[in-house]
This record gives sequence, C-alpha cells and structure tokens, in this order.
Amino acid sequence: MIPEKIYTKNLTEDGASDPVINIKGLYKSFGEHNKILRGLDLTVKKGENLVVLGKSGSGKSITIKCLVGLVVADKGEIKVFGTDISNLNDNQLNNIRVRIGFLFQNSALYDSMTVRENLEFPLKRHNRKISDKDVEEAIIQVLESVGLAEAIDKMPSELSGGMRKRIGLARTLILNPEIILYDEPTTGLDTITSREISELILSIQKKYKTSSVIITHDMACAKLTGDRLAILKDGVIHAEGTYAELEKSNDDWVRSFFI
Repeated sequence: MIPEKIYTKNLTEDGASDPVINIKGLYKSFGEHNKILRGLDLTVKKGENLVVLGKSGSGKSITIKCLVGLVVADKGEIKVFGTDISNLNDNQLNNIRVRIGFLFQNSALYDSMTVRENLEFPLKRHNRKISDKDVEEAIIQVLESVGLAEAIDKMPSELSGGMRKRIGLARTLILNPEIILYDEPTTGLDTITSREISELILSIQKKYKTSSVIITHDMACAKLTGDRLAILKDGVIHAEGTYAELEKSNDDWVRSFFI
C-alpha cells in the first residue's frame, strides 16, 4: 500500500509557503545561434498547478528537463525542495528525482509489458524489499485513481490514446511523487478525452496534494487545471497570472493565446 504523506506548510516570514521549485536566471543554448532560455525565472508553490505556455521552440520542455537534470543548464540556479540541483552528485540527484513524477508526451509505457508489469517496474526498482502484497495493493490503488482498474492485465497496444495517458499517469503516481511534470498531457486526444485527462489532473492534485508544472498548447486544459499561468517568450517569462487575469491583458501577444 502507498504510504500516506503528511504535508506541512513551510512558512516564510511573510506567511507565504516556500516554493517547491525556484528557478533563477536560467540560460540554455544549443550551439552559438540557438539560444533557448535567456535568464528565465520561475517559481512553483506547494500544492499549485502551474501551467507553462509558449510558442513551439520557446523552451517549455527544455525548462522541465533542466528541472530533473535530463538537460544541464548553461547558467542559473534551480532549487527543488530548497536544494540547488546543480551541486548534487548522481546519487543525490536520483534522490530528488524519485520525488518527482514525469508524465511524458507519449506516456512512455513499455510495449512488451502488461499494465500490471509497467506499474510493478518502478516500485520494485526503487524498493527492492517491498512485498508482493504491497505491490498489488499499490497497483490497484493507482489504477482506481485513474479509473482503469479493469485494464490491469492489458497490453499497451490494447489501450486507446486516452487510456495510455491514464496508465502513464498511474505509473507516475505509483511512487507517490510530491511534484508532477506534465509534458503536453492532452496532445493527440479528442476534445472529450482531453477534458477527462484535465479533470483527472485536478483530481490528482486534490487527492495527492501534488505540486505540478503543466506544459500545454491546449487552452481548455490550461483554463481547467491551472491555478496560475506563465507565458514564455524569447527565453524568459513574459507574463504570468491567473487565466482570467491574462485573458484580460492589454498585451496583444499575450491575448493571442486566448483567441
């Protein structure tokens, strides 16, 4: 069975919660002429769903890959749970990563494994002493959380796109992450399924008290899931606020996302 977490607020002097993610002055280039991030600053508060918007190639996915060390930034500070990840060795970085769930755009399921085996794999990899009974209970629990308990013995090839997204999210949840990074969670899905996935992201936030970064082009998903939105332009955050605040912006470029 997945252990329950006790969440306590870490308060600063002004009474606000410390951010679980705090990025300052982040730079990343690929070659001399391909400058992606140009001094990006970004924070994610505890329990918050932050949606990151931006045109293709603006650096949205690079930002979250830098967050987990999949891409090494050229310059800047990335603090996760108050720790600057640039100063960590591989073991220390892996200890941070296990607290972060990453839902890839393609769900990244192992095609040769059943749903059950896909969910068993991360559990047994990170906890070799876990009993078979606890593994089974954890798998059933997360499958029920995403509404697919009946798919436990199916192969990925037997699942629809929306079902694969749900199983990918179940595999993310199996380690009970404190932060979840969603990379285009509704891409390739029809309107109804996209809304179901967006509603599932909200229910996960409420049930597991997660903090999330949601990369998306889907404004319906952004409106439904985002406590706050941040819009990337020219490698920095150009504007941020609630959906309602940004929708009323006088900035024509910001408003172009809402047309």
